[in-house]
Amino acid sequence: MSLRQLITTFFVITACLLAALGLILFFIINGNVPSFNDLENPKQDLATRIMSADGDVLDYFFIERRTQLPYDSIPPAFIEALIATEDREFYSHYGVHTTRAFKAIFKNIFMGKREGASTITQQLARKLFLDQSPTLRRKILEAFTAIKIEQTYTKREILELYANTVWFGRGAYGLQVASQLFFGKSPTQLTTAECAYMVAILKNPVGYDALNNYERAIGRRNLVLSMMMEHGNLSAKEYTESIEQPITMPPKKQQSRLGIAPHFVELVRQTLEKDENGEFATKGYDLYRDGLIIHTTLNTKIQRYANAAVEEHLIGFQNQFDKSWKWANNKEILGSFLSAAIRGRADYIAAETEEEKRKISERYKTNKNFIDSVKRRTTLIQTGVVVLNPMTGAIVGMVGASPQAMRMTPEARYSLNHSVQIKRQPGSSFKPFVYASALEDGLSPSSLIESGPYSYTSPSGEVWSPSGSSSEGGPIPLSSALRFSINSVAARLITEHTTPERVVQLARRCGIQSPLEAYPALALGAEEVRPLEITSAYGTFLNQGIHVPHFFITKIEDRMGNIIYEKKKSKKVIDAMRQKTAQSMVRMMEGVVNAGTASSIRQFYKYAAGGKTGTTNDYADAWFIGFTPELVAGVWTGFDSRKVKFQGWYGQGGRAAAPIFGRLMKKIYEDQSLGFNKKTFQFSGIPADSTGDSVNYFDPPPEGVIPSQIKDSAAISDTAKQMRLPRLN
Repeated sequence: MSLRQLITTFFVITACLLAALGLILFFIINGNVPSFNDLENPKQDLATRIMSADGDVLDYFFIERRTQLPYDSIPPAFIEALIATEDREFYSHYGVHTTRAFKAIFKNIFMGKREGASTITQQLARKLFLDQSPTLRRKILEAFTAIKIEQTYTKREILELYANTVWFGRGAYGLQVASQLFFGKSPTQLTTAECAYMVAILKNPVGYDALNNYERAIGRRNLVLSMMMEHGNLSAKEYTESIEQPITMPPKKQQSRLGIAPHFVELVRQTLEKDENGEFATKGYDLYRDGLIIHTTLNTKIQRYANAAVEEHLIGFQNQFDKSWKWANNKEILGSFLSAAIRGRADYIAAETEEEKRKISERYKTNKNFIDSVKRRTTLIQTGVVVLNPMTGAIVGMVGASPQAMRMTPEARYSLNHSVQIKRQPGSSFKPFVYASALEDGLSPSSLIESGPYSYTSPSGEVWSPSGSSSEGGPIPLSSALRFSINSVAARLITEHTTPERVVQLARRCGIQSPLEAYPALALGAEEVRPLEITSAYGTFLNQGIHVPHFFITKIEDRMGNIIYEKKKSKKVIDAMRQKTAQSMVRMMEGVVNAGTASSIRQFYKYAAGGKTGTTNDYADAWFIGFTPELVAGVWTGFDSRKVKFQGWYGQGGRAAAPIFGRLMKKIYEDQSLGFNKKTFQFSGIPADSTGDSVNYFDPPPEGVIPSQIKDSAAISDTAKQMRLPRLN
């Protein structure tokens, strides 16, 4: 074959190969490279952020935990570290670094060394539109997609997309979330060393996690810092200072997904998911993918104080209950708890025959660890606390369960919210609505009402004789009767001075929405209510007779910051009672705190406060609903099972619930940054309730007992045993 023929053959073969290569590229690229429209609107799952009223992120709703961060909020040191480490020619290439790519191919094929050649733009293409498969097809698509990205976006926009897309490990996508998760700060607050670490971890988020592999993490971070110095981003002095900084981040146990207000956040989620009427304008949005920003009423400082107040009180109070509760005396109850717990076990549910179920049941009933865990869960004191601003109706704090219960299960955020989801008898904490109704009908705080034993015969002939009367009998002022929670006075009020129907109507106007039957025993709190609704209703007294409905979402924005919902001034404000009635009730309930059944509050909080305790049959539920001149708060304590009850007088509202209120308000009013500084009730013409008898703050009287009628502590104990309120005879 002649030279000419050889050259011709070479060109023909080359042309055929190029044509074949072109055809292969066509089939690979055709329909697989994203369009310009796709590039301009890349699909990113962004986490929804739930924000507190004071600007903190409470939590996220997400499939991928990712939030949008604008370029101006990305620290320059992060961008410098990223470019120095991943793509030094970033500002000069068109998406693909050709020389670097050929070097990598040569080393991969001829030297057996794996070397990456992807530019930042190629990495972005892979994250947004492709998978991680190590195939030639994916590499080709990545390169062409990167070129189109460069044609669509500026370099600055590419860096912004990258910072918001990349995975940092631990479920965190994007620098905004990762910065909070790893260092507990916003990206703009990151140091140079911390920025270097955020870039270092991108190579292997699990392998370079400082909590798991500190030495590897520090080595990789220092390598990034050295590359920054080599690239001219750091001076020798800055480099030395940075490598000397340790990687400091909170331990994982402090990075709990529960956050500071898990039940409040879950309330927000459930409310938006059930928004069938479109009140919050979220129809068409995906709560877990569309990067909404939900602004709420919760104040993080008040929330932390509420968490602390509950924890402080329940530590000692749980110990007190544990000493009094005897499983030996409650074997039947334990048996029912064990059976219920066994029926919920996965292996029991999966068992196909009754014989298998029986064997599994017998095994668990002899398993000491299982039995002990059931005992602990069922005798754990639960609590619900909610704090509102009655002037606006804003919920500023919420504790939905015992802190110990929250630590016992990873799914605790989805557990029962004892501020919102339970309904229990409020006991004597319902009496203020009876007293207010009587004041509306013409009585005054100084009106004298007989306090001795009382019986009422209904039109059907049924006789009702409530326990809890003054042992000496005789007329006493309404203010004293409320202060010491005399049942017979409340019974006389609802049957002789107002009516059950009028009490129900007043409670409705104050915001109680639970069904209430109009019958005399309503005066003693026989009808069940939720802690949130009765707390909101008490705000009516502080609000001088005006009820403002509670709320907890103030504004919702889309991922671009456009407002799709904003809370407007409520049109549901209700004039529930006369101003004078509300002011008189505040003064009367001030006496409950100063020298009545809630005087235990004075161990902690010294400024003006009012409220009412509540205790139900056999000490099953303990309540205190109260207020300061600026806030209203409700506290419930009890148990998830109604079979478990407090074992004595310590289970009354004045001891089991009121101290939480006292501890909480002390913390709030000592924090001047919160701005709550009104320390007295200022009602013109309505004098403060005179305290009369002095009371030991550490040993408040039981409900239904006037201290002057008690001679010694033994008498207090005996009297308390006789007055398990409300008892409907």
